[in-house]
Amino acid sequence: METLAGRAVTRRVPPPLRPPATGGRSAAVLLLFGEGPFGPDVLLIQRSRHGRNHAGQPAFPGGGIDPTDDGPVAAALREAREETGLDPEGVRVLGTMPELYLAHSDNRVTPVLAWWHTPCAVHAASPQEVESVERVPLRELADPANRLGLRHPRGYAGPAFRVRGLLVWGFTAGVLDGVLSGSDFEVPWDRSRLEDIPPDVLSLSSR
Repeated sequence: METLAGRAVTRRVPPPLRPPATGGRSAAVLLLFGEGPFGPDVLLIQRSRHGRNHAGQPAFPGGGIDPTDDGPVAAALREAREETGLDPEGVRVLGTMPELYLAHSDNRVTPVLAWWHTPCAVHAASPQEVESVERVPLRELADPANRLGLRHPRGYAGPAFRVRGLLVWGFTAGVLDGVLSGSDFEVPWDRSRLEDIPPDVLSLSSR
């Protein structure tokens, strides 16, 4: 897992996700890997359908960096605790990925990679923000049957995953795709499998 994290930390940022010279809200997300009952997994949340940004989307725990946070690592761990009940004492931070920019929400996001050496029970600890919490096995994410591309009406497309009742797409799927790429978990999949973003999903995301 540390090798997987190391590759992610040094991965170059694609042009569409490069932050602008100025502006944007500083934020952080936690990519928390652990050893679950079905092998190595990653912690994901399903955001509330009533949220203002990225409503209803699967995501990594995270949010804005507050003035009282000691940087992105502290912010990611705090948000994960607030959203899932995670005990930060059971987490070892491995590093951070380069800052990524989400134009839709004007967020400059630092992904924080960590190892869950002492897992604890997690749940939707903040129902107004989170509908559910899921530990998703990496082998299920890498399974070709669970992989596809999603096409936006504006013409661009990106990677996606259908796993554990979740449709993971957008920023979260892009980061997961990058983490899996070149890893021991990567399995060749049909990249010509392309679908339109479901209308209900698109409607929620366009808020």
